[in-house]
Amino acid sequence: MSLADASLVALRVFREVAERGSLTAAAAALGYTQSAVSRQIAALERSAGVPLLERRHDGVRLTAAGRLVLRRAAVVVDQVDAGARELAGLPEDVSTVRLGWFATAGAWLLPQALTALGRTHPSITVVTREGSTPALVRALRAGTVDIALISSAPPFRAPDDEIPALETDTLVERSLRVAVPSMHPLARNDFVDVEDLRGQRWIAGPGDPWVMGVWPGLDERPVVAHTARDWLAKLQLVAAGLGITTIPTSLSEVVPAGVRILPVRGGPAEQRRVLLARLPGPLPEPVARLAAALRATVLETD
Repeated sequence: MSLADASLVALRVFREVAERGSLTAAAAALGYTQSAVSRQIAALERSAGVPLLERRHDGVRLTAAGRLVLRRAAVVVDQVDAGARELAGLPEDVSTVRLGWFATAGAWLLPQALTALGRTHPSITVVTREGSTPALVRALRAGTVDIALISSAPPFRAPDDEIPALETDTLVERSLRVAVPSMHPLARNDFVDVEDLRGQRWIAGPGDPWVMGVWPGLDERPVVAHTARDWLAKLQLVAAGLGITTIPTSLSEVVPAGVRILPVRGGPAEQRRVLLARLPGPLPEPVARLAAALRATVLETD
């Protein structure tokens, strides 16, 4: 057998698995059972004659052959979808850009840039989706987004180790800070000493607390009092006096009343970068226009 025998359904399922990073997540997104997804992947691997996925405890990872098949699958699926639209009499809209973005970008950078682009280039339609940085990197690889705003923390490694390497452009680098209730003892000064963060009650996101709300490198097991995925929800919890959280400097302008944003002294500097990432290759004009609007917005708000 060869890939020529692969079904379109199997290619779609494989693309979804590659983007979601697990068979379970792909099944949920597609409305399939996990066993149905497994059968489609098994059929595709039989057609390819080699393993396409490496099964791991935390999901799946593409093999070298899997990365090659993913690039081909994305092209095939997109071409079939374009043909279906053409047969249905729908115009192929080459001015639509699919943009991925991580959570905090939606609070300041995204709305301003899209508003500016709408004024200067109203013919460009931008379709957006929020996701974690790892999920957005997988979406770029799967071809389901054209460009993505992702975040990066020290030591600022590449978003992934796959080939070809993603092209990234650093839009801004800013320091990480802490958000504390205005009436909290830590709010009395214009900064917080890192030692004073020990023993605090934290508001963090799901998953790794040091990534999503607890000060990095804290030399104790943190007490996470509340878990919230949304940054603005975290800040409202801070305003209510229910704990403290970390916050990128970029969100300082959207904090609710009752919250102080303070720098932290002591320990290594904690910087965060906002990157614009995409697959290498020629940049279509609508994507280039959007990228330019994002860069201009950063310059105006710095």
